[in-house]
Amino acid sequence: MRAIGFKVGSVVFFISMASLIKASGDVPPGQLVFFRSIFGIVPIVILLAWRGQLIEGMKTDRPMAHFWRALVGVVSLGLSLVALTKLPLPEAVAMGYATPILIVIFVAIFLKENVRLYRWSAVAVGLIGVAIIAWPRLTVFSGNAGEISELTIGAIAALVSTVFSAFAAMHVRHLVQSERSATIVLYFSVSCTLFGLLTLPFGWEVLMAEQWAFLVVAGFLGGVGQILMTEAYRHGDVSVIAPFEYTSLLFSIVIGYLFFNDVPTITMLIGGTIVVGAGLFIIWREHALGLERRRAREVTPPGPG
Repeated sequence: MRAIGFKVGSVVFFISMASLIKASGDVPPGQLVFFRSIFGIVPIVILLAWRGQLIEGMKTDRPMAHFWRALVGVVSLGLSLVALTKLPLPEAVAMGYATPILIVIFVAIFLKENVRLYRWSAVAVGLIGVAIIAWPRLTVFSGNAGEISELTIGAIAALVSTVFSAFAAMHVRHLVQSERSATIVLYFSVSCTLFGLLTLPFGWEVLMAEQWAFLVVAGFLGGVGQILMTEAYRHGDVSVIAPFEYTSLLFSIVIGYLFFNDVPTITMLIGGTIVVGAGLFIIWREHALGLERRRAREVTPPGPG
């Protein structure tokens, strides 16, 4: 129950962060990445210092692995922030659910993991759900001939973001074999801050006081959400905790309606339900396969010596 509480808490903080970023207006993506990252570092550093792990958390033997993980991750983060500013909040959240579906595809292709028929079926169904959500936005054009609408830009950004997010997840799978979770989070946040700062010459906006407040608080909430998510997976099994990620869709629908007048479309609700169902099936299947592997290890006799 503690793990589930941490997970739901992280979802609330991340949705609150997303809402504040959306409310900040049409701020350049690089500027959004910078604010999201630099103020997200604050609660992480505070926690590490409180635990006496700050110096230890900065030690790594794989700086280039962190660099490549950060490079892929910052592209995903930047595109997801673009999607937040262009799309209704529930749609931006629902399209992000494509990430775990794409991870299944990528681990089969690039890591040569054995993916059986059940999971391939769930992947196919999940991609259909994503297509149902995205298609109306991909076919919307602005009033000017030849110009793509803001909604279409947001949908494209959201979909490409999930691709980079899936690649980032594979990088993390390699890093966790030798690196602490706090080290991975800290280096990612610092790297994103630097990458965001590099976009300064390409034109940042002069922010109003309200925008400053929104973005500073959004960054801090994102850092707290990261901590809560890490604690959730520390105290509970992934198969138990992961399904609660989908509560973010409910929160996004409520917040989107109350604060942004975002009324969920029928296609979003149908597609979102399909994607959530496929994601839950993949989680259940991963759990079942984990139990099978555990039982196999338990019945396998030890080797000589």
